[in-house]
Amino acid sequence: MKDTQEPSGSRGVVSVLALAGTLAAVMQTLVTPLLAKLPGMLHTSASNATWVVTVTLLVSAVCVPVTGRLGDMLGKRRMMLACMVPLILGSVVCALSSSITPMIIGRALQGMGMGMVPLGIALLRDTVPKEKLSSSIALVSASMGIGGGIGLPISAAVAQYANWRVLFWGSAVLATVLALLIRSLIPQVPPTITGQRFDVPGALGLGAGLVCLLLAVSKGAGWGWGSGTTLGLFAGAAVLFVSWGMWELRTKDPLIDLRATARPRVLMTNVASVFTSFAMYASMLVMPQLLQFPSATGYGLGQSLLASGLWMAPGGIMMMLVSPLGGKLTDAKGPKFTLLSGALVIAGGYGVSLALMGSAWGIMLAVMVINSGVGLAYGSIPALIMGSVPQSETAAANGFNTLMRSLGTSVGAAVIGVLLAQMTTTAAGRSFTSESGFRTALLVGCAMAIVSMAVGALIPAVRAAALGTAKTEGEKARPTATA
Repeated sequence: MKDTQEPSGSRGVVSVLALAGTLAAVMQTLVTPLLAKLPGMLHTSASNATWVVTVTLLVSAVCVPVTGRLGDMLGKRRMMLACMVPLILGSVVCALSSSITPMIIGRALQGMGMGMVPLGIALLRDTVPKEKLSSSIALVSASMGIGGGIGLPISAAVAQYANWRVLFWGSAVLATVLALLIRSLIPQVPPTITGQRFDVPGALGLGAGLVCLLLAVSKGAGWGWGSGTTLGLFAGAAVLFVSWGMWELRTKDPLIDLRATARPRVLMTNVASVFTSFAMYASMLVMPQLLQFPSATGYGLGQSLLASGLWMAPGGIMMMLVSPLGGKLTDAKGPKFTLLSGALVIAGGYGVSLALMGSAWGIMLAVMVINSGVGLAYGSIPALIMGSVPQSETAAANGFNTLMRSLGTSVGAAVIGVLLAQMTTTAAGRSFTSESGFRTALLVGCAMAIVSMAVGALIPAVRAAALGTAKTEGEKARPTATA
């Protein structure tokens, strides 16, 4: 870290990187208000239209660990700028699309740009003064949730009152502005790894395994969990991951250092990330449906898409307000304590939702509590990761952790989707998810938060961490990480 970094400069860095996370989240939620209209807009079937969402998930999962490794090798600022190119291009392609194929291509290109988030978090370690590092990590890490919270009502408003193409033209403009800000305000930091070769076979093997796994998880409900396609994909993923793991352990310069990820502190943090993401995403699936279901069901609140987005928006604002407090808590008590506190708050938010799900105000309050917990947890996870790996592996380790979060949301979407689809009732001649189905889904979200807390409690203490002034599990951290 450069001792000459000025505080005002570091504030600019943090602001730009937080904007990058917010934009990434907006890109992911951009098409949510359009899902019901996509088949008519693109002259395709409803099943084909779902690929507009699925392809972004698949491509981002594959590209995030790759861009993280390249960031360590080639420079994080350079790779962030590289991520902006497909993000801008994909937005333009989507804006010009009139059929399903170019829209899927555009959304795939947007997915390639998602690697800028872990790169940005890793860049903080190189550019921000150590006394500001914890709060900066918390804000940038939570920015994904902030973007999701404010992006949905904005997208819904544009989709309802303007041409849908405005969404993608607007995202292209925002991405261009962000690229200019990165170029002008983010300092050039030398690569942390030199003299190594990029692991092309490792990248291809991991990508193929992830595609098989995420396709099976995201499409299994539609294809049938016992279908040959779904089972074949799960089997293919297992074979590919085993082969990939054997290669990574044998090659000289692996894409991901599996020995490092197997260290108890890193391993437990990544596992906790999966369950935390599951818990977070459960509320994102359940709450909007409760708000939008017809009031004739007896438990639906009959809100429009725009109104439901506005009721959900304060949750994103809470993440923005809580993240600096999470950074201070990490400095005082250590990132492990902050993670456990966040998981406990998430579980408490689900308790609030079970008691108050009969009103829009109650759901808004529950979402605010849940997202406050997510802000605490998500802000502490990168601190745990960066305090456990050498500086040369910062971007790659954060990229892998981001992948673990994506797996958590994917599995959460599949499990909650099955629950909501299976537990149904009939009202006004139509089939709807029953109230017991929603309550069960909320209980599952609560259980995942408790599991995350239990796993987090197993994270071992260390005598030294990378977060300068942070106290880690009761001991003051040193500036360098231990093996």
